[in-house]
Amino acid sequence: MTGRAALQARPGGQPDEVGAAEVLVVEAYRPVRIELLPSARVNEALDRLGRNDVRYRFVLDMSDLS
Repeated sequence: MTGRAALQARPGGQPDEVGAAEVLVVEAYRPVRIELLPSARVNEALDRLGRNDVRYRFVLDMSDLS
């Protein structure tokens, strides 16, 4: 887990509830890694998807089309 986070529990909480809270904290603080490509590189993006050559989430930036 990166960054700073704190997990607090109240007395009397069930162990499964505490475990679920821990999972929520980890999911909330996990950094999302993306690879951003401009729309002009759409063919490259499709080729790389076909070769399974995408390391993180692949995002195609369409803002330059407006």
